[in-house]
Amino acid sequence: MSITINIYYTGEKVGDAAAFAEEMEQSGIADRVRAEEGNLRYEYYLPLGDRNTVLLIDSWKDQAALDLHHASPMMRKIAALREKYDLHMRVERYVGDDRETNDGRFIRE
Repeated sequence: MSITINIYYTGEKVGDAAAFAEEMEQSGIADRVRAEEGNLRYEYYLPLGDRNTVLLIDSWKDQAALDLHHASPMMRKIAALREKYDLHMRVERYVGDDRETNDGRFIRE
């Protein structure tokens, strides 16, 4: 059962959250998270209506993979960057049921 976590990082100053995401990408930390066993997705997005926030969509194969990630040294690096930019977080968690659906008829590819 896959797990997707949406993390909204918000800074006090305009641009801090975007600078955090940029440093995560340029430093290679984001790529190292993507390479962790069980990671399905790790992508940053900038909401058009909120210049103080960055959205991270973070998906994992299962809870065990997410637990390993949370216990990894990578989390200390991420926390240090979060502190550097003084970011606060809002989190949404979604659990996939991996069932077949008929949603494809509504999706234009």
